[in-house]
Amino acid sequence: MESREFIASLVAGGCAGMCVDLTLFPLDTIKTRLQSQQGFYRAGGFRGIYAGVPSAALGSFPSAAAFFVTYDYTKSFLGSSGMLKDPSVASVTHMLAASLGETIPFSLVQFPLWEYLKTQWSQRRGHTLHSWQAALCGAFAGAVAALVTNPLDVAKTRIMLAKAGSTTASGNIPLVLCDVWKRQGLTGLFAGSIPRMTFISMGGFIFLGAYEKTRRTLLS
Repeated sequence: MESREFIASLVAGGCAGMCVDLTLFPLDTIKTRLQSQQGFYRAGGFRGIYAGVPSAALGSFPSAAAFFVTYDYTKSFLGSSGMLKDPSVASVTHMLAASLGETIPFSLVQFPLWEYLKTQWSQRRGHTLHSWQAALCGAFAGAVAALVTNPLDVAKTRIMLAKAGSTTASGNIPLVLCDVWKRQGLTGLFAGSIPRMTFISMGGFIFLGAYEKTRRTLLS
């Protein structure tokens, strides 16, 4: 990975992270207040929905930049000149790169799918995709990843809201998932999946679209 590409990934990743927070942070605040037991307006309504946005955006710059530098470097090292340069195992390369960039299952699903969709669409078009097309691929990949990982999000929410000292509060994710399955079945495991998919799909569009646009501009 050349220094020029390193800087492009660093800046583009940071800018993408800031764009997502500046755009979606207020929506997340509204969503949280809608879910509040106090009720939307007693929880704050539309007041101060931008409070904390600057801090969140600045905080997201280094984390998003670090992710994309790691992701692009690993992808370049393994895919271009490394042991996984065979196109048939490109998905494995992207999965490893995403896993090193961010150790959560979400990226493990989203990024290989994003890369696959871009490759397929690009081959059909016969040219490199425009940034908005890459953003659409990011939106779809984000929605799929959100759906697949929704049970883990349900488990996380149950653990966070569990009463101190309870079995759920211990943080045993498989145990929590089994309990949800026994009590509510698939409905419980995929509770809230539609709004989560919608929200993350929007985030994928903005995040990956902004990244592609910024990186291409810097490298052009």
